[in-house]
Amino acid sequence: MVIFSVFHKKKYKMKQIINSPKAPAPVGPYNQATLAGNTLYISGQIPIDPASGQLINDSIESATRQVLNNIGNILEHAGFNFDHVVKCSVFVTDMNNFARINAVYAEFFKEENAPARELVQVGALPKFVDIEISAIAVK
Repeated sequence: MVIFSVFHKKKYKMKQIINSPKAPAPVGPYNQATLAGNTLYISGQIPIDPASGQLINDSIESATRQVLNNIGNILEHAGFNFDHVVKCSVFVTDMNNFARINAVYAEFFKEENAPARELVQVGALPKFVDIEISAIAVK
């Protein structure tokens, strides 16, 4: 016996791909972000200046600031802002930079409204940078 099911689907986009010209272009089979419903998933960003394509790695502070600026540009392109961010994942190659990273992070996220976060030391990151951050935002 064969049973056939018919499902009527509403016409809506399950996900929308987000790529801002003000953030570094993806270098592989991924996108800067994906919007699913009211949730924006931002891929890990590294400290690349999107205008020049150059790595910003003269200090952990400037690298962190560039990463968060890239995230901010993706958020803005998708109609979000830093207040919508509910979760960040921070990957670093040296945990000794924790306080210096936090100082810059606090410029973008105020303590009373800061998202959930983990900061994890890893062996290496793409292009051998010192920091990578991904984010999730919800409207």
